[in-house]
Amino acid sequence: MTSASTSVPIPDALHRDIDALLAGWHADPFGVLGPHREGDRTVVRVLAPNARHIVLLRADTREELEFQHVREGFFVVDAGDLPLGQPDAYRLRIDWGGAVQETEDAYAFGPLLGDLDLYLISEGRHESLADCLGSHVTTVQDVEGVRFAVWAPNARRVSVVGDFTSWDGRRYPMRLRHSAGVWEVFIPRLQAGERYKYEIVGANGNLLPLKADPLARQTEVPPATASVVPAPDDFTWTDDAWMAARGARQAPDAPISVYEVHAGSWLPRGGESEDSVWERLGDRLVPYAKDMGFTHIELLPIMEHPFGGSWGYQPLGVFAPTARYGKPADFARFIDRCHAAGLGVILDWVPAHFPTDTHGLAQFDGTALYEYSDPREGFHPDWNTLIYNLGRTEVRNFMVASALEWVRRYHVDALRVDAVASMLYRDYSRKAGEWIPNRYGGRENLEAVDFLRDMNATVAKLCPGAITVAEESTAWPGVTARPEDGGLGFTYKWNMGWMHDTLRYMHHEPVYRSYHHHDMTFGMVYAYSERFILPLSHDEVVHGKGSLLNKMPGDRWQQFANLRAYYGFMWTHPGRKLLFMGGEIAQSSEWNHDASLDWPALDDGLHRGVQQLVRDLNHLYSELTPLHRHDGDPSGFEWVVGDDRGNSVFAYMRKDGDRHVLAVSNFTPVPRQDYRIGVPRPGWWRERLNTDAGGYGGSNVGNGGGRHTEEIASHGQAQSLSLTLPPLATVIFELQG
Repeated sequence: MTSASTSVPIPDALHRDIDALLAGWHADPFGVLGPHREGDRTVVRVLAPNARHIVLLRADTREELEFQHVREGFFVVDAGDLPLGQPDAYRLRIDWGGAVQETEDAYAFGPLLGDLDLYLISEGRHESLADCLGSHVTTVQDVEGVRFAVWAPNARRVSVVGDFTSWDGRRYPMRLRHSAGVWEVFIPRLQAGERYKYEIVGANGNLLPLKADPLARQTEVPPATASVVPAPDDFTWTDDAWMAARGARQAPDAPISVYEVHAGSWLPRGGESEDSVWERLGDRLVPYAKDMGFTHIELLPIMEHPFGGSWGYQPLGVFAPTARYGKPADFARFIDRCHAAGLGVILDWVPAHFPTDTHGLAQFDGTALYEYSDPREGFHPDWNTLIYNLGRTEVRNFMVASALEWVRRYHVDALRVDAVASMLYRDYSRKAGEWIPNRYGGRENLEAVDFLRDMNATVAKLCPGAITVAEESTAWPGVTARPEDGGLGFTYKWNMGWMHDTLRYMHHEPVYRSYHHHDMTFGMVYAYSERFILPLSHDEVVHGKGSLLNKMPGDRWQQFANLRAYYGFMWTHPGRKLLFMGGEIAQSSEWNHDASLDWPALDDGLHRGVQQLVRDLNHLYSELTPLHRHDGDPSGFEWVVGDDRGNSVFAYMRKDGDRHVLAVSNFTPVPRQDYRIGVPRPGWWRERLNTDAGGYGGSNVGNGGGRHTEEIASHGQAQSLSLTLPPLATVIFELQG
């Protein structure tokens, strides 16, 4: 039975607090709302705009006390001897006019985050930041609900808003933890799946556009922009054996062949099921990549991003898998299925910049919080994006925590860090006068260097077996050297120079290639300066560049032959391999992220032939240890013919102890008969692969399965092979016995 409570006097000071709460200006809502002692009695105050009336339900006496409505949704009740510090001592029954809500009082709960958490956040050294900030279904003092926490040190007020507040920022203003600039609130009985954002009054007193949670682990499907309270972790991993062994699978002496994929456009169109994209990719992409002999799948950024046309390279939700493809658990299941199939997973990750969308990080608390304030440091002219202020400890911690989120939470095996060159140089893509030198007057971005070293060292320390890869296009020294040795600490680096040089060579008509011979040999001058991956990535088949096939000169047959020969050269050259989807089927058109790959092209024998070649190259690359074991050791490679410009022939030896593999490429359409090549050992040299084989769509010119050496000296060796070099082809031989 509801009883009336003693009338509570409302002093002028409280009226001023009510005015500030109703206007959304009050910076300390916990100082007004919830239970408070007044003399020897407890008074409970509630702000519930649009509520009809509220009843307080005491848990001990089962007494029901009706709140006094002061004005405009502000209610107060004299609760007598109600104890403080016990959030479960009472509940609120709120009549919203047709709907009745019964809940504990959010303002009866004390501070949520511990002093150690706050200290580590302020120091920028919290290694589990995503478990601390963001939204989390949890239990506080035996009450179930959702805890929210967000860093906004310069804000005057922060509230959680969502469907559960009718998007009214007056309902749940948060408590400021001054030592770390973190705002927090626990909302009882709220559940996973709720949409939410933060309503922020900025440093200058202006109400900002609603902000998504920077540490949200789940979002709604774009173009909608709200964050979503994630469900508690209940995914059961089955990849213990993989996780224990993955370090060896990704080591410098292991074969690494990467299939780069845009998750949204790999699947064939039509007949889509109700399953998530991740589920369908698990059904089709995983067995396909495994059958093709790839060791890894690399995904273009799958972090939540507002604009699909950025392919994920302008992310805002760097802790959330994009909702376009399914739920976080679906993504975890995809990773687990990759590992079960023996495939590693690499994620492209973007710490260099972020888009300016108003619901994102830009001017998050009314100040340049995540970005540099000066546009000469904080605005990226190439992409019209903002640059993270990595000199700020909390921002650096935020990005390191993002890296750890994917590697620890989702068992990702590697992060490929995008646009590293743009991070390393303060004058990147800037004219004189458009950039600010570092403290020593130089062009190096020292804050970014420190961040990259810190990120790589932290991943190595906390995530055994995981690796990092740099997309770095300059000659910055020591990208893959250890931080303690002055390097950046990456495991591997994309060899952009090799890619540009060799594609330029292949673009020339064969008659002119003799003038550009060095483009194919120059890569070996610096091949051991870093641990390299040879990338034929998505960047080479977009923006009018055409497909790999269409970069090749000649008629249709010669285009395919050129591409096959080039792949043979690449797979035998020192450096791990990376090929963007569509390259393995010689797709004719350049990649379109709004369409699927040209799978119907496989009805054509020439396209099927290239696919079969890539499959065979991958399997041969993994089988023949000379092709991968000594990639970083000069003793594993030796030029045999590197100067035959007139014939555009290249020949080199790959070695692993007593095992020898000879690769010979002929980049002209002229077959070469009796082409003599000196070899270090006598015996039978088996022809293991010929890109001109009829099964690949070639002319079937070859060496009858192999050749015996002859005691004819050549190239500094006592014995040699007399070979037939097919037109526009690479032939691979292995010494037997």
